[in-house]
Amino acid sequence: MIDKNSVICISDDAAALACGADDVAAAFEKAGFAVKRVSSWGMQWLEPMVDTGGIGYGPVAADDVAEIIAGKADRLYIGPIEEHPFIARQQRLTFARAGKTRPLSLSDYEASGGWAGLIKAKQIGPDAIIEMLIDSGLRGRGGAGFPAGIKWRTVAGGDGPQKYIVCNADEGDSATFADRMVMEGDPFMLIEGMAIAGHAVGADKGFVYLRSEYPHAIVKMNAAIKACAHLIAPFVMEVRVGAGAYVCGEETSLLNSLEGKRGEVRAKPPLPALEGLFGKPTVVNNVLTLAAVPWIMTQGGAAYAAYGMGRSKGTMPVQLAGNIKNGGLFEIAFGMTLGELVNDIGGGTASGRPVKAVQVGGPLGAYIAPDQFDLPFDYEAFTEANALIGHAGITVFDDSADMAAMARFAMEFCAVESCGKCTPCRLGSTRGMETLDRIIAGENIAENIELIRDLSEMMKYGSLCALGGFTPYPVMSAINHWPEEFGMPKP
Repeated sequence: MIDKNSVICISDDAAALACGADDVAAAFEKAGFAVKRVSSWGMQWLEPMVDTGGIGYGPVAADDVAEIIAGKADRLYIGPIEEHPFIARQQRLTFARAGKTRPLSLSDYEASGGWAGLIKAKQIGPDAIIEMLIDSGLRGRGGAGFPAGIKWRTVAGGDGPQKYIVCNADEGDSATFADRMVMEGDPFMLIEGMAIAGHAVGADKGFVYLRSEYPHAIVKMNAAIKACAHLIAPFVMEVRVGAGAYVCGEETSLLNSLEGKRGEVRAKPPLPALEGLFGKPTVVNNVLTLAAVPWIMTQGGAAYAAYGMGRSKGTMPVQLAGNIKNGGLFEIAFGMTLGELVNDIGGGTASGRPVKAVQVGGPLGAYIAPDQFDLPFDYEAFTEANALIGHAGITVFDDSADMAAMARFAMEFCAVESCGKCTPCRLGSTRGMETLDRIIAGENIAENIELIRDLSEMMKYGSLCALGGFTPYPVMSAINHWPEEFGMPKP
């Protein structure tokens, strides 16, 4: 039986809300319990999850509350949450507060080490901040993997007094939700990271470009910025809401959208670090990149670099989704194999059928077959395997997946989402759909497969941005690993 003085913690994360967390919270309150709404632990398959003094139950429905209170809910019992294998195996740096603090509580944030990074940054000064970031080996977590410290140093050396910090929160890849979890669960951490970036490069203005499909994150970020404005001054921030165009996840399209223009790709050079927002030097970093900065400032660049492998330093919040038993967020140092993540951590497919393929890096990531599951989660290893880590979203498919249909979907996705500026992306994706339709219909298969290969090569190297440039990854990986589904013999 649960003591009446126990505080019940229930997440107000969007995933928990979608599963009925508000109804569960209301049921506990009706029974006379104090309920604290906290961030999510990231075990999405157990939402709504109830935390009673560190002991978890889930997934819980409102009708289960009486059983839990009476101590008769063994079927929902998780045990000590921090000892659960999904949590215990993680190396949580960015998500160290997940499940433990109230998202908009300044006192919770300060009590858990919040603002210490900003204080340290102001003590050591801009040059030392950038050197620490370079020493950490932190690379852009949005997909490109470019060293964050090098980008900051370029902006710091840019011309003119006006510079900007832009947070790319346009999280549009399939299977990704880490950015959303940061903004909904620990918004002050992101704000602190942006304020440190501003101090490092000499920028006094920051923008969070957030997609309209994240209404809860928009509310949380606006409330958090208002609550801590006095703590980050003279740095000021605001949220700008995008219309949801996938291409606006590309930094130059995002900048055009921020300026009120059509979201389409800009040719480079000039780089945004030199001529970015409104033509001024601009740091454009993903949510996870900026959110990692406060930890690096307090613990040091070398401490962060001690995690990971090779040039892939630090930790990555991996997002497990699709047809998977244990879907959720799993933060771990680079180097764990894909097979461990999918089978050991994720528990294999939710359907119980064999895993056929996983797609890593969003809708334009390569399809990876089980015989490649010894691939370490590492930027260089994935590049060598013609695959992408991207934003670290992993979508799992069982053996019922139609890989020819999935390849066609990639071309269709590119055609629908293309900004239309460059010919390889705009026309190549449409011709790709048509050619794949002929292959699926059994028309001149060998000739059309060769045409797809040529078309993919042209899109990969001729497109202005990664939207067209990455579309060949899912298409060609599907053809190469499952040729029989395209009417071709296995090699």
